[in-house]
Amino acid sequence: MALIRWDPFREFTNLQREMNRLFDEFTPFEDRGLKGTSFMPAAELQETAETLELKLEIPGIDSKDLDIQVTEQAVSISGERRSETSTEENGMTRSEFRYGNFQRVIPLPTRVQHDQVKADYNNGILSLSLPKAESEKQKVFKVNLN
Repeated sequence: MALIRWDPFREFTNLQREMNRLFDEFTPFEDRGLKGTSFMPAAELQETAETLELKLEIPGIDSKDLDIQVTEQAVSISGERRSETSTEENGMTRSEFRYGNFQRVIPLPTRVQHDQVKADYNNGILSLSLPKAESEKQKVFKVNLN
């Protein structure tokens, strides 16, 4: 029986080869008939004494493709990221970008004055300033000790 010297780097090479094979076999959602699969934009909500400040990360979408609706208790944002890729006759395009429609409803921790919301969309960040309802600003909760 012949002894073979173990080479740990050979194991890494085999693992890399298998991972590359898996990624080569992967087909995007569009190729599997799931065109328009939605994505979820990241959100950040900060509460101050007077307002709720909501930011959403939505790069690559024109402001005209966004629909923002605000109630006293929630914010609904929907839109569409359109694909603008073109493939040459002999070329191939690979993309990890997500295209299609999205919708996100964010419940608010306090009631807001939904008719006085200020919005700004700059560099792919949607910023909403939601003034709290007057009744919410003046709330004081009594804490009972047991």
